[in-house]
Amino acid sequence: MNNLTQNWWMVVLRGVLAILFGLTAFVWPGLTWLTLVFLFGIYAVVDGVIAVATGLRHTKDSSRWWLFLIEGLVSIAAGVLAFLQPGLTSLVVVTLIAAWAIITGILEIAAAIRLRREITNEWALGLGGLLSIALGVFLFLQPVAGGLALIWTIGAYAVFFGVLMISLGFRLRSAQLPAKTSTSKKSLRQSHSPR
Repeated sequence: MNNLTQNWWMVVLRGVLAILFGLTAFVWPGLTWLTLVFLFGIYAVVDGVIAVATGLRHTKDSSRWWLFLIEGLVSIAAGVLAFLQPGLTSLVVVTLIAAWAIITGILEIAAAIRLRREITNEWALGLGGLLSIALGVFLFLQPVAGGLALIWTIGAYAVFFGVLMISLGFRLRSAQLPAKTSTSKKSLRQSHSPR
């Protein structure tokens, strides 16, 4: 639990990246498929690296560290594929993003379930996983939806997911603060007590 709360900023960083990716879809309405592929690639690789780092930081304090590691590796693989094959057709891009969303969603829900005894407010991670799966299913069911509608759907998902991750990160930070405060008060009392 200590390492999870100490690294709250990594969860917040994932949320900020997701929001930036999502807002790009709304601010840049003329986004082309090639640009979307590159933006998705950048987002997936950076998010994956953060998830892998989170997993590796928890190898000693949690038996569930491997869930973050797998989620990160899946994200990195999806991002690298987007860079290696930038000329993918829109159907392939949608399928790639859908598969990525479902796999990472399942892993986020699994992580939330397994971490529920180690952290509080793990529901944000689980809700983010459900949202990812819903996006993936929607994209599989509507792979040929209008380009702009598809980009905005992905953007809305990214913004909402980012808000959930930032919320979880700050809740982890709050969980850490009382422990520090009570420890420092205890040390203060001990240093002022007569010997």
